[in-house]
Amino acid sequence: MAVDVHSEKLRDLVDENAEVEQIATGFTFTEGPIWMKDGSLHFSDMPADKRRRWHPEEGVTVLRDPSNKCNGMTLDNDGNLIVCEHVTSSVVRESPDGSKREALATHWGDNELNSPNDVIVASDGSILFSDPTYGRMPGFGLEREQDLDFQGVYRIPAGGGDLQLLVDDFKQPNGLCFSPDESLLYVNDTERAHIRVFDVGPDHQLSNGRVFAENIGDGDLAKGVVDGMKIDERGDVYVTGPEGIWVFSPEGEHLGTIQVPEPTGNLNWGDDDWKSLYIPSSTSIYRVRMKVGGNRLGYMH
Repeated sequence: MAVDVHSEKLRDLVDENAEVEQIATGFTFTEGPIWMKDGSLHFSDMPADKRRRWHPEEGVTVLRDPSNKCNGMTLDNDGNLIVCEHVTSSVVRESPDGSKREALATHWGDNELNSPNDVIVASDGSILFSDPTYGRMPGFGLEREQDLDFQGVYRIPAGGGDLQLLVDDFKQPNGLCFSPDESLLYVNDTERAHIRVFDVGPDHQLSNGRVFAENIGDGDLAKGVVDGMKIDERGDVYVTGPEGIWVFSPEGEHLGTIQVPEPTGNLNWGDDDWKSLYIPSSTSIYRVRMKVGGNRLGYMH
């Protein structure tokens, strides 16, 4: 596989002949990658209901079985693991050693959340997550009726407090990320095959929602869809889509695609310099070295 260059700007981000290396395989559908300070990658093998760990010397091990078909994961600013669970419709926090575990969000009002999917932590410690319905479908979660009549994006305030609904007009909200200065929030919509961007105000209130990039495939899961999404230190947006990882400039120009052999579910930055992209893709995990590093979130400092 190669890098499909649409704009010369892409060459500043990744070498045209960069190797997309398969580092592990044999899974059911991989998701939720997070690089850990011990030099390992934790990820979800969702239909298999396992959370796994890959280490370059130690290979692949199982961390949690069952995993409640967990999906997106990140670390908060104190090093706790934040996990989206499909089966429990929860966002949970686990202590670094795994001994303490608490649910941070389970319901909106009296209704159970759909199935929290992807999650980010702001610099002030607030947690934002998307809540589509995929975890109520066979395979990716526990098949059951939906309690809510919408799919939204939520905020858990730093230090706790009542759950806040930020936006509720998505078909299937999925990946989300801040711009480096956190003045913008990007959220993609899998069914609509596009990315929206919002201006971020006090307490992460969102305004001026508009389409940032569209026609990222046609929403057909088998061909690859908008799902996981991350941003680099320069503000370029990386999102899964047909053939691999689509790269957009901060202005919304499609710079090109990092081609991956399997449909991709997510991506995240890793290695000591945060210049490798780790890409869970269906049955495998892939890695590609970049010329640019990931946007430094709290846990990356």
